[in-house]
Amino acid sequence: MKKFISLLIIAALIFGALPGQVFAENTAVHGKITGKTAIYGLCSLLLWPGIGQYLNDNEEKKIVTHALLGLTGIFRLWSGWDALIDRKGGRWDGKI
Repeated sequence: MKKFISLLIIAALIFGALPGQVFAENTAVHGKITGKTAIYGLCSLLLWPGIGQYLNDNEEKKIVTHALLGLTGIFRLWSGWDALIDRKGGRWDGKI
């Protein structure tokens, strides 16, 4: 257990020292939170990630990425928030 924690700390220090340009460029544009986007966010949170992005007319690559990453439980929160604020684009070639 001590080895794992030590490796985790070392990895955090290495990634913390990297300049911001190493990570994916953020191309996100935020929209307005409206009644529609609140419902879309709930759909992404409760039903399936990617539905809110589809209803918000995002690009297909973003919809598919959200739907596939929805297989992980934690991504539901991100997808719901993303749909709530009507966010277009993002990191990882505008997919997240």
